[in-house]
Amino acid sequence: MNAVVIAVCLMLGLSLARVNVVIALTISALVAGLMGGMDLQHTIDAFNTGLGGGAQIALSYALLGAFAVALSHSGLTTLISRKIITLLGGEQSTSHHNIVRWVLLLSILAMAISSQNLLPIHIAFIPMLIPPLLHVMSKLALDRRLVACVITFGLVTTYMVLPIGFGGIFLNNILLANLNSNGLEAVRSQIPHAMLLPALGMFCGLLVAVFISYRKPRQYQEQLILTAEPEDAVNPRNIAIAVVAVVATLATQLYTDSMIFGALIGFIIFSFSGALKHVADQDVFNQGVRMMANIGFIMIAAAGFAAVIKATGDVNSLVSSLASIIGDNKALAAFLMLLVGLFITMGIGSSFSTIPIIATIYVPLAMTFGFSVAATIALVGTAAALGDAGSPASDSTLGPTAGLNADGQHDHIRDSVIPTFIHYNIPLLVFGWIAAMVL
Repeated sequence: MNAVVIAVCLMLGLSLARVNVVIALTISALVAGLMGGMDLQHTIDAFNTGLGGGAQIALSYALLGAFAVALSHSGLTTLISRKIITLLGGEQSTSHHNIVRWVLLLSILAMAISSQNLLPIHIAFIPMLIPPLLHVMSKLALDRRLVACVITFGLVTTYMVLPIGFGGIFLNNILLANLNSNGLEAVRSQIPHAMLLPALGMFCGLLVAVFISYRKPRQYQEQLILTAEPEDAVNPRNIAIAVVAVVATLATQLYTDSMIFGALIGFIIFSFSGALKHVADQDVFNQGVRMMANIGFIMIAAAGFAAVIKATGDVNSLVSSLASIIGDNKALAAFLMLLVGLFITMGIGSSFSTIPIIATIYVPLAMTFGFSVAATIALVGTAAALGDAGSPASDSTLGPTAGLNADGQHDHIRDSVIPTFIHYNIPLLVFGWIAAMVL
């Protein structure tokens, strides 16, 4: 049995059994190391070495959480929440609810898409935008599993087809570079076109989530997640400071390519402007860190788990074993390559990190079976993207949970991981296989 398969299955099984994801990742990492032929000490060393890889994103989330709480105390989020509630209409009619529901979902989708290319801040917008809107979502009885699916669609599908921002990094800097370095003669213009069919699968999954799976109301406790300020706290000066802080945060992140320094600048502006004079800075910071602590620890543990997976060397052996199983069946080859990609990405938690691992073997294997250049692009790109939506350790699921669980009413596994896995990985597997066979 392959250590990667065993570890990923164990991690998913423990998570579904309501074992904390951090504990599930740690136990699975130990099992992966021992099953991969490493002794206990080498396994622990690899795990400890990998922990540092998750520290940066964990600190980023902690500071973003503090900034989000500071933003709420400025009155800006209270103002936004009130404006949206006003849109519901005095009579609270079904038609008004539906209009606001669609406006809210489309706005969140637009922000998720923009966060990957137009304003490449990735998941940094979620802790700032989503928690203040949870009260509105509760009044609308909006199923948060649907919101998680909408956010994940915007985060993943965008980088799969649009070569701008993070999409440019994924398609050109990582996918194209690794394909050509392993013997494929692909050009930049071929990459987005080859990924259109797999992206269509993601779109179909979104339609199912919106119109079938989660269209019915779901009741939540109506409570303000981030403390709403009294009416007199919503004044033009505080709103202006909040707007300046948001712009400075985004500008700093774009300039430094660091969520940490972006959030830090925003928090400093609030601290020195006097907008938070009615509440202690330390209380605001601690409240934000507590809100994001669980997500941060999951990210740190996931980095250690990925390091152990890579250290075992069983990723390469898993991919290499495909050749002996497939024989000369081209259709089976495409399916198994995608399925193995799903396992690898779900374990590592990042499609960006998966491509360099699988491209070295997938490209020669695809060429041996006579897949075209476009089909090979679709195979490797889809195999890497598979599992990004649906992995307990992926930014694409951790990000939505960070915002939607601010009041403790959104379970990471059952409300983010399972819905996104079902609605995106299954159609992505199907459409990725179709792309490999027809391109």
